[in-house]
Amino acid sequence: MPHIDISMYSGRDDETKKRVAEAIVETMMKELGCQRSHLSVAIHDVDPADWNDKIKANIDTSKLYAGEVYENK
Repeated sequence: MPHIDISMYSGRDDETKKRVAEAIVETMMKELGCQRSHLSVAIHDVDPADWNDKIKANIDTSKLYAGEVYENK
């Protein structure tokens, strides 16, 4: 606890994903006082053509604490 799921357009390499995940783990450790061993981060690649149906349509905006839900036009 906690587990963080990230969905993003496909195309980023594994090293970039690892840097993003590590930055998130560091922030969560600082902000929540969690141990590294209690945190996990998964990154899911999404085809841009599927974004609106697979991601945007399933986001509960009442639980959105930062940013805006992107709509692929």
